[in-house]
Amino acid sequence: MSRVLVTGAAGFIGAALTLRLLQRGDEVLGYDNLNPYYDVSLKRARLARLEAQPGFRFTCAALEDRAALERSFDDFRPQRVVNLAAQAGVRYSLENPRAYIDSNIVGFGNVLECCRAAGVQHLLYASSSSVYGGNRKLPFSVRDSVDHPLSLYAASKKANELMAHCYSHLYGLPTTGLRFFTVYGPWGRPDMALFKFTRNILAGEPIEVYNHGQHRRDFTYIDDIVEGVVRTLDRIPAGSDDAEHPGTSRAPYRVYNIGNHRPVQLLEYIALLEDALGRRAQLQLLPLQPGDVPDTEADVAELAEDTGYAPSTPVEVGVRRFVDWYVGYFSQHL
Repeated sequence: MSRVLVTGAAGFIGAALTLRLLQRGDEVLGYDNLNPYYDVSLKRARLARLEAQPGFRFTCAALEDRAALERSFDDFRPQRVVNLAAQAGVRYSLENPRAYIDSNIVGFGNVLECCRAAGVQHLLYASSSSVYGGNRKLPFSVRDSVDHPLSLYAASKKANELMAHCYSHLYGLPTTGLRFFTVYGPWGRPDMALFKFTRNILAGEPIEVYNHGQHRRDFTYIDDIVEGVVRTLDRIPAGSDDAEHPGTSRAPYRVYNIGNHRPVQLLEYIALLEDALGRRAQLQLLPLQPGDVPDTEADVAELAEDTGYAPSTPVEVGVRRFVDWYVGYFSQHL
């Protein structure tokens, strides 16, 4: 049983992880600013599920609010911290880059400082597959160079990895970064493809399909992601002698990919959604969006070797579970 502070606890991954931690007996402080980047009512509905669990408390504040974050650390005295709060989205970073500087750079700096001052056992934080940017070699490996991000969102996540390494090296703070690949499933984010596609297909409206549907994405089901996060949280990194490996260090620092390692073409993904809905989609085929990468595929061998991580949910099962949740949720909330 541990005291775990989870930032972004009202978010998609954050809420699912928090529920899992509470169910295994951990005490959790959720920290989230409930920003209106997408529907706040969905975030509140996720929170309502958590508030029904013993051992949960919640603070509504932003990472950029240094005083509020420091108070939360002082009052709760976390042993471990999972930082999932961030300004998300590649495309939105083209419109509002300052939001990414404030939350993902300044906010993450505040998290690191609070962890250092509190002497936490382990900081686990969200990075992203977006850091691979212009890389074309598949599958993406944590041993690859990631020096050419294609969006400020990706750059902010790479910056988080560099900042974390400094704190691991200088202050001995154990840190682990997880490069999330495309996560989907019940309670997902409305700005992501599966959510938007489902909404438009049910409304009889066309769906925007970028890169003419030729994208290949490493879609990973939420339950598999949460299992991997929990296993990683419980494995506090130590220094490594493999200094040539950019995912490790002589400091207590580690970076892993967390994905499915089974990429699916976007048009195939849409076909599975059509089958689950029993309706055909109207496709509006569009060119590749600025900031997007054509294909993603996670090399998860090192995460599997170190933690036993083994994603097991086939994409057709995961898509159908999402559809069942979506129909049930919106039949009650419309």
